Amino acid sequence: MLKANTQPPIKKPSRKALQRAVASSTAVETGRSVAALEQSLQQAPAPRFAHVKLAR
Repeated sequence: MLKANTQPPIKKPSRKALQRAVASSTAVETGRSVAALEQSLQQAPAPRFAHVKLAR
């Protein structure tokens, strides 16, 4: 009997992990510090279209 090929569920990265990844990538490209870029990402205003729901 063949066993079904099951994969473990994929975990989404946290918001903080995403911000860190974006900050470190941008720091490499721009030469700015990761800490300064993380700070600016945390202080960013709310998304412009947060109230709009996407169709499924």
